This record gives sequence, C-alpha cells and structure tokens, in this order.
Amino acid sequence: MDVVAACRAFVAVSGHGSFTSGAAAAGIPQSVASRRIAALEEHFGARLFDRSSRAVRLTSFGRDMLPTARRLVDLADAMADDAERARLRPLRVAVPEICPPQRLAALVVAARRQRIHLEVRPAGPRERARLCQTLEVGAGIVAVPEETATWRVPLGLAARNPFPASTVFPETLRSGRARAQARRRILIQPEDDVAHLRDPLTRAGQSAGLAPAQVTVAPSLVDAVATALSFPDLLLCSRQQAEEFGLHWCPLADLGPVRGYTIAAGVRDDLDQLGTVLHKDIARCLGVPDVTGTSIEQAAAGHRAAGEPT
Repeated sequence: MDVVAACRAFVAVSGHGSFTSGAAAAGIPQSVASRRIAALEEHFGARLFDRSSRAVRLTSFGRDMLPTARRLVDLADAMADDAERARLRPLRVAVPEICPPQRLAALVVAARRQRIHLEVRPAGPRERARLCQTLEVGAGIVAVPEETATWRVPLGLAARNPFPASTVFPETLRSGRARAQARRRILIQPEDDVAHLRDPLTRAGQSAGLAPAQVTVAPSLVDAVATALSFPDLLLCSRQQAEEFGLHWCPLADLGPVRGYTIAAGVRDDLDQLGTVLHKDIARCLGVPDVTGTSIEQAAAGHRAAGEPT
C-alpha cells in the first residue's frame, strides 16, 4: 500500500466532506479514493469515516489520525519540491579560458538535453585547480600531463605567414650573425604555463641554442595573439586556435607538446556525467581533433599509449 497516496486521499475527502469532491480535488477517480481509504483503514484496524448516512463524517479515530496524515502529505510534498530544486541546481564547472564561447554554449545546451544543468566558469589552469580545492565549483577540467589525460590536444606553432616547411625545428629559430636579424620568439599562452608543457619547451629551446628570451610566457592570450599577428613571433597553440585567430599552424618537430585535461570532481555522479555523457561535447570545447566517442573509462586504455604520437 502507498501510505502517502492513501493519506492524500484521506485528507482530501475529509476536507471536502465527500468522496466525490475529495477524489476530484486529489485528481483521482472516486473508486480509487475509496479503495485507498479502505486500505488505510484495514492497515490501521479502525474506521476513519462514518458511512452510515449520506454525509461523510470522520470517526473519533479519523479525527485523531487526520493531523498526522496532513503532516505526512505536507512532508511528501516538501520532499518532492526539494528533489526538484536539487535536480535543477546547476553543476558549476571550471573550464579553460581558451574554450570558445559558442562551443561552451553548445556544451550547456547538450547538458540540458540530458537534464544536467551546467554553469561554466572560465579560468586559467591554476585558478581552476584552486576552485576545485576550495569547493567553489562542483567540478573542474584541469590541466594534467598527457599520460594521465582524458582529453588530449596536440600543440604546434602558429604564425602570420605560411611556414616554409611542414614541420618547425627549434634550431631554425636561432638568430644569425647579423644583428639586424630579429629573434623570433615562441610565445606560451597562460593556458600552457604549466610545468609539464613549459619546462620541456624551455629545455628544448636551450638545447637548440635559442636565447633564453626566445621562449617566453605571454601575459595574456590576447597579447600573445596580437604579437603573433604583428611580428614574426610564433604562438604555441592548437590547430583550432590558429584557425580562429587567422594564423598559419605547423607542428613542432621532436617535442610534440600536448595539452592534457581531465576532470576533478568531488562527487562521483558529477564525474560520470561530465566524463561519459558529455565527453564529446567537452572535447569539442577543448579543441580535441577528430572527436570520437571515447569516454573517461575508455581513456584509461589510451593512457598506456601516451608515448605514441597523438
């Protein structure tokens, strides 16, 4: 027996003094209301209504039970309201600032179709990690080394003019003997100012004989793009970013840097929703090439092949 449904019928009939009117108020047929109340009476072993006359009247037992039945119905309604608010409460997610707004909007729309209410918060890599640690967001797409990543984005160099070769070798950026020859810099945007990307690139530049200032972190993505559009300097970025900025893109030889991302979430359900249900949509936001259907669970197999070209 559904005790809440039976109590709802009991409260409705007692409030209207009629099985017909009470059933209509409860949105159920009169026969259903009668069966539910009869089941409740059988359950408690006593009559709730006196049916000896045309009018429906509460018995003394019914009067004693009515306040408790009302409280039970009110609690059930309150619980349903709380459940709906909890379901609609947004999941706040820290995302990379480099994600294009239109792709983030598409991610939010895709989430809503799955009854997931996302609230995205763009931030840099260090800020995303901090927001997750302080629980200011429910989850975050955080930067990690390639071998532990769920999503991987190959990086290369972008310039305003086409590249003479299909691959850029760092040693070709060495300045010549003539002082007039400008030193072309490699600009690292803030999203890639993390140790597992910045440090190998810096060491590669040193090994190729580049001056220390030729591998530098730009103060902002806007500044880095403006510099690449104005000067011969090269921007470290993904192919998707280069296309958005109107720059020519070329892979970086030998090093092959890759952005790695995974999810940090305090609740397993949030991890499952983002890493499985919305895996493709997040991949598109991050600029992952050739998006397939790989989920966060399937990505574990890919981790073993981290040393292979992406």
